[in-house]
Amino acid sequence: MKKGNYISIILKANQTVFSVSDIMLLWGETASDKTKTRINYYIKKGDLFRVRRGFYVKDENYDRFELATKIYTPSYVSFETVLRRAGVNFQYYEKIFIASYLSREIKANDQVYCYRKIKDSILTNNLGLENKGNYFIALPERAFLDVLYLNKDYHFDNLSTLNWDKVFEILPIYENNKRMKKILRQYYQNYKKEK
Repeated sequence: MKKGNYISIILKANQTVFSVSDIMLLWGETASDKTKTRINYYIKKGDLFRVRRGFYVKDENYDRFELATKIYTPSYVSFETVLRRAGVNFQYYEKIFIASYLSREIKANDQVYCYRKIKDSILTNNLGLENKGNYFIALPERAFLDVLYLNKDYHFDNLSTLNWDKVFEILPIYENNKRMKKILRQYYQNYKKEK
C-alpha cells in the first residue's frame, strides 16, 4: 500500500469509530506494533483522534452509540437511552445506557457510558434489535423489557407509545421469567385502563 493511502482508507470508511483491530483489517496488516506506530503518527498530525485507549475516531462528530457498543462486545444501546428517545420516559439522562455481558460505568471523551449486565442468551438474541450498520440499538419494546428484566419496581411515564403486540412477541427471549411476566401483566392492565 502506498504511504498516503493509509489515512484515506480510514476517512472513506463508513465507520466513525475504529479499534486497533478494525484499522489492522482495513490496512491489511498483521503486525499490531506497526499499526500502532502509524496510528500515533496520524494522531500527531491531527488526522485521527484517540477517544479511549485502543479506540480512535476521524473527528469529533463520531457516533457515540457506535463507540458505546465497540468498547464491550457484544452489546447494544438500550434502557433509558432508548426509552427517552421513544417518549416512554421523560427524564433526561446524559449517560448512554448499554446492555452488555458486564456491569460497568466508564467515561470516554466527556461522555459517560453505563453498561448493564444481561444474561448471554438474551444479549445475543437479535429479536427486538435494530441494526444501524455499525451498532445495534433496542426497539422501545425491547428496551422496556430490558428495564423490567433488571428492575423489580420502575416508573414509566408513557406506555402508550409501545407496540404491545411486539412486547409480547419479544417476551419469550427472557426465558419465561415469572416475575417479569407478572409485572408485565400489571403494566399492561394499567395501560388498558388509562387508554
